[in-house]
Amino acid sequence: MKVLGINALFHDPAAALVVDGVTVAAVEEERLSRRKHGHRPVPFAAWELPELAARSCLEQAGLDVTDVDAVAYSYDPGLARPAEAMSLHDPWDHLRQTYARQAPGFLSSALPGLDPAAVRFVPHHVSHGASAALAAYPDTDADVLVLDGRGECASHLAGHYSDGRLTVHAAQELPHSLGLLYEELTDHLGFLRSSDEFKVMAMASYGTPRFLDEMRRLVRADGRGGFVAHGVDWAGLAKRLEPGEEWTEQHADLAASVQRRLEEVLLELAQWLRARTGATRLAMAGGVALNCVANTALHEQSGYDEVWVQPAAGDAGTALGAALQVAADGGDRLETFRGADLGRGWSDDEIEACLRTAQVAYERPADVAEEVAECLAADGVVAWFQGRSEYGPRALGNRSLLADARNVANLERLNDVKGREQFRPVAPMVLADRATEIFSGGPLPSPYMLFVHDVAPAWRERIPAVVHVDGTARVQTVDAADQPLLARMLRAFERRTDTPVVVNTSLNTAGRPMVDSPRDALECFGSAPVTLLAIGPFVVRRGGRAR
Repeated sequence: MKVLGINALFHDPAAALVVDGVTVAAVEEERLSRRKHGHRPVPFAAWELPELAARSCLEQAGLDVTDVDAVAYSYDPGLARPAEAMSLHDPWDHLRQTYARQAPGFLSSALPGLDPAAVRFVPHHVSHGASAALAAYPDTDADVLVLDGRGECASHLAGHYSDGRLTVHAAQELPHSLGLLYEELTDHLGFLRSSDEFKVMAMASYGTPRFLDEMRRLVRADGRGGFVAHGVDWAGLAKRLEPGEEWTEQHADLAASVQRRLEEVLLELAQWLRARTGATRLAMAGGVALNCVANTALHEQSGYDEVWVQPAAGDAGTALGAALQVAADGGDRLETFRGADLGRGWSDDEIEACLRTAQVAYERPADVAEEVAECLAADGVVAWFQGRSEYGPRALGNRSLLADARNVANLERLNDVKGREQFRPVAPMVLADRATEIFSGGPLPSPYMLFVHDVAPAWRERIPAVVHVDGTARVQTVDAADQPLLARMLRAFERRTDTPVVVNTSLNTAGRPMVDSPRDALECFGSAPVTLLAIGPFVVRRGGRAR
């Protein structure tokens, strides 16, 4: 089957294409539209059809929309209930439901030639679950845990996949939602909800959980696979912050308290599920699964031998999950997820044509990996644009900003380059075969940057730029078999510095999506104080000089 997956309802509109069980392409609309998360003024904030993403997926496969056997839409309006019936305040929810019911017509208008009858509604949390369990464990049994803000009428699913079929063991009805709880806190702390929750996770490291007893009273597992999480009086705990307003110790303590309670409740939910199924593998998805600190607690304490998190765990990932579920239901044998590089890529000739059109001075060194290593060893900042773009919110070595982890000033430097808050950490990129010497406490290898690891004391002073205030780091391991050019660059850097680690953060500036195309890369390079752009086999130097 040729199945086109679509997410277009809450946020992060995206498309994915699965052909005969193989994931061929997946991309978020924001990478192509250049509107981060698809945000627009209410009520149009999320109701953006991923037209560009869908066309891109089909183009990468050499297909026309008429070749598609099914379109999997990651929301089932038939399961939804009015917001007021679920004690949710959402004045636009009735329009959202109308939009979802009319999705087949909207899609056929946006993609001429598409048969509206080909659209199949897949429940939102089933789509999340399939994006993890059917991607990571298509041929073996696995438990699946989904937690996010909301789906049709629930915020959580706990189940088990066997032979491609899902058995649901628990689901938490709205308004109780750990995802909405974290979103509310994000908003209360002056950040953008459904977007900036990772900032709250970073802030939590600066606080102590002094409100933990209160959070334990308000947020708790119910012993039946569900939980209570609704109606917290945030203002009674800490003053509301306006965007850009300075946070205090009290706000950091509140973030730390909610983060700790989230970890505790997730652990109880996972242990309850494992006790019911006896499974040894856990797959996770939903926006809450992007909380790498909580993921690490599950890895260490849940009792599962393996914990796998979908790198596009947020709503963008439901496009892939819906497609995988429809493909599995249609009898296709699914291929194991091979990596997040599922977006667009460009040939060397296409990149060079773009450089010529832009009239920038560029060169083609004998080995771009060596050139980049030399620049990083000299404390330069490198924009790294290689291969296909990543699916999901993490830069994983295809659209990255790189720097020397040995210089502690590079944390502030990179946050200035990106125009973001100084309390936010940057991540280490490390050779997979060297990772265990430097990092512990989380699963290794860790190719998707979805867990945190303790940094060995002997290394904390050697790579201070990537050590968070609590002594941890969100590690990305690089395997030469999967990313040969990146691994070669890291080895070249190690030869020069005796350090197999560099800083990796996403190639974008604040409020903008990660770059996707060569043009995006040139625009970002031109507007930010970056030393070198490594784009395909070519390099562009600051100041337009070619050596």
